[in-house]
Amino acid sequence: MTKGNLTFTATIHKLGINPCVDVPKEIVTALLLAAKKKNAPVQVKCELLGTLFDANIVRYAGNWRLYLNTPVRKSSQRDVGDTVEIMLHYDPTIRMPPMPQAFRQALKDDTEALRLWRLRPSAKRYEMLQYLNGKTNDAALAASIIEVIERLMRRQ
Repeated sequence: MTKGNLTFTATIHKLGINPCVDVPKEIVTALLLAAKKKNAPVQVKCELLGTLFDANIVRYAGNWRLYLNTPVRKSSQRDVGDTVEIMLHYDPTIRMPPMPQAFRQALKDDTEALRLWRLRPSAKRYEMLQYLNGKTNDAALAASIIEVIERLMRRQ
């Protein structure tokens, strides 16, 4: 990985149905400082026994968590109950999908839609951009842009 790596050891456990590890407070403090943030989520690049992956450190049920999805656990041959060493560092890269030019123009043309777009949580904007980027032709994209803008306007 790179300079600025932080390493900790934790036991994988389930929180509900989701396998995760608790991230020590001193690691979270260093990540928040690097990210220039006061709270979660903090995006990170991680390494678990040679398996590299992108993730977010989130606060849930009073503790800081790093969730470990199935491909990561399978690749590292670790699962719930195993104690693991995880190396991570803050990842400043933008993970948002590209915005289709037609959608950018539609938002530029509708200031209220643009205002509402900016108010949406980044996870929701991500989902909407993924949806729009999945359209295979201009007609489908145009119809979907109308649908997304209508959805934004209903959520006022």
